[in-house]
Amino acid sequence: MEQFELTANIRKTTGNSPARVLRSEGKLPAVLYGRGTETFILSINTIDLEQIFKKGNPYQVLINLTVEDGKNTIKPVMIKELQTHPLTQDFLHIDFYEIDMKRKITTSIPVVTTGIAKGVEIGGILQIVRRELEVLCLPTEIPERIVIDVTELDMGDSIHAQEIQLEGDVVFLEDTNFTVVTVLAPKIEEEPEEEEEEVEGEEGEEGVEGEEGAAEEEAEGDKKE
Repeated sequence: MEQFELTANIRKTTGNSPARVLRSEGKLPAVLYGRGTETFILSINTIDLEQIFKKGNPYQVLINLTVEDGKNTIKPVMIKELQTHPLTQDFLHIDFYEIDMKRKITTSIPVVTTGIAKGVEIGGILQIVRRELEVLCLPTEIPERIVIDVTELDMGDSIHAQEIQLEGDVVFLEDTNFTVVTVLAPKIEEEPEEEEEEVEGEEGEEGVEGEEGAAEEEAEGDKKE
């Protein structure tokens, strides 16, 4: 997995007003914490962070964070949380979590399909039930994606997590007896029921017959008179 470089400065002030000043200067308030490590209040260059985001999923990126604290301490980190403005989507604050490169971590990996399923070629619909799968692995072995070949899937077929081969020392966290990808049969729209015209026709005929009978009786009466 590719690792990225990022520099952070120690931030001496906290609160909303100092944070707004930082953002106006093109910097982003940040905090670094982790298991058994010192917590740092930081600021980073927003443009530098955006460049990293262009190259990968922000929550799957491994970063070597250089903390300029007089020693230029380098910390291996991942992004724990990124706060954005609900309307503008501008970055507001970011949390970094220091990781142990020798300790396995939990992360979610996107699912990508390849090939055209047999069932799709005859009218079926490919459905990706799980678009991300949670795995446990070392930080250096985090896969960028999980690729699934769906070529052999016929109508009604599925692929379960237990059938997916993961590379390296990467394992699924939960029970693997769940569907990841399936091919569904197309929905058949039911045709609207035809109105019972025959019944209406029969009623109409009866009405006509009744009128004809009454007319004949009147004609016979006229003849007798």
